[in-house]
Amino acid sequence: MPKLKKFLLRYYPPGIILEYESQGQLMQKSIDLLNLTPEDDVEVILNQVMRQEPMITENRRAALGKLIFKLIEKLQVYEHSDFTLFKVLRAHILPLTNCAFNKSGDRFITGSYDRTCKVWNTFTGDEIHTLEGHKNVVYAIAFNNPFGDKIVTGSFDKTCKLWDSNTGQLYYTLRGHATEIVCLSFNPQSTIIATGSMDNTAKLWDVERGTELCTLLGHSAEIVSLCFNTTGDQVITGSFDHDSKIWDVRSGRCIHTLSGHRGEVSSTQFNYAGNLCVSGSIDRTCRLWDVSSGRCMSVRQGHTDEVLDVCFDATGRRFVSASADSTARIYNTMTGQCLHVLVGHDGEISKVSFNPQGSKVITASSDKKCRLWDTDTGECLQVLEGHTDEIFSCAFNYDGDFIITGSKDNTCRIWRY
Repeated sequence: MPKLKKFLLRYYPPGIILEYESQGQLMQKSIDLLNLTPEDDVEVILNQVMRQEPMITENRRAALGKLIFKLIEKLQVYEHSDFTLFKVLRAHILPLTNCAFNKSGDRFITGSYDRTCKVWNTFTGDEIHTLEGHKNVVYAIAFNNPFGDKIVTGSFDKTCKLWDSNTGQLYYTLRGHATEIVCLSFNPQSTIIATGSMDNTAKLWDVERGTELCTLLGHSAEIVSLCFNTTGDQVITGSFDHDSKIWDVRSGRCIHTLSGHRGEVSSTQFNYAGNLCVSGSIDRTCRLWDVSSGRCMSVRQGHTDEVLDVCFDATGRRFVSASADSTARIYNTMTGQCLHVLVGHDGEISKVSFNPQGSKVITASSDKKCRLWDTDTGECLQVLEGHTDEIFSCAFNYDGDFIITGSKDNTCRIWRY
C-alpha cells in the first residue's frame, strides 16, 4: 500500500498534490479541484476528496481541511484596486519582441531585435543578465516554469539557445531548423523543448543533452504557435496552412489534424485538463476541439476581423479570444456561450491573458494601451497608459499582483497591485 508522506498545495488551478512512497520510491499524484468556487463548503469538498482517495486516512482530515480552506480563500475576489506603474525599463536599444515571468514573479525576461535576451529583477528593475550570442532577432523566449532555473531563446538566426537563468551561462545551441524560429515552449516537466519554425516543422529537443529528439513533419506552411499539455505527452501546433495538429511527444507521430479553419491559425492552447484545445484564426473565428477524437466541438463567430490570440483560464472553465477588430470575447467553455464582449480599445488586440485567479483579463493593443477587465461583469476596470507605441506583450505573474507590458517604444513597464 502506498504511504502518504505529505500534502503540497497548488493554488492555480486549485489542487492538492499528494507526495507518497511506493516500493521505496517517492511519487506524486495530484487531486485537481478545477471547479472549486469561493462559495464551496470545506466539509463537502473534504468528504469528496477522502472518498476518492484511499491514501488519505481519517487522521489527515484536519490538515487536509485547512488546505482546502486555504485554496477557497485564494479564490475570494476582493474589491478591485488599481495597478500602479512601478518601473519603466528602457529595456533594449531596438524594439522588444516578447516578455515572460518566471513562476515566482521575481524575475522576467525580454527578447529583442537587438539580438539579445535580458533577465530582470522585477522588484528592483535591475538588469541581472544579458544573454548574448544570437546572430539575429531574438523572437521567442521562455522560462522552464515552475522551476525557473533555465531560459530558452529562439531566434531568426534559425537556432535556439538554452541558458542557465541564475548565471547567464549558455548550455547549448540547438541547430537544425532551416529558417526562423518563431515559437517555443518547455514541457511542464522541463525535460523537453519544442520549437516551431517558418520552415513548416516543429522539433523536440532533449533539455539534459541538448540534442534533437524528433522533427514533427506534416504542416505545409509556417508553424506560428505551439503548446504542451499539462502532462507533457502531447503538443499542439498551429500553422498558416489553416490547420492545427496534435502530436504524440514520445513517438513524434501526428495523432490528429484539426481541420476546419478557412484561414491561417494564429494561436492554439490546451486547457489544463488536456481534454480540450482552442484555436484562433485569421478567418475571424475560434474553434474548440475535443483532444481524444480530434473533433470540432464548436465554432465561435462574432469577431469582424482576424482572431490574433486565444487562451483558457487556469481551470479551463472559460476561454478568451482577441481580435484585430479591437475587441476581445470571453466564452464559457462548457456551453460555448459568449459571456462578454470587451469593447474599449481603438486598435487591434494582439495579446490576451487571464490572471491566475481567473477574475481578470488583460488585453494589449496597438492603441498603446493595455486594459484590465472584470471576467464576471465584462466591465473595464482600468486602462494602463504611458507606452508611446503599440503594445504586443503583456503578462501576469503567478500571484497576479504584478503585470509586465512590452511595447514597440523599446520599453517594458512593470505594474504593481
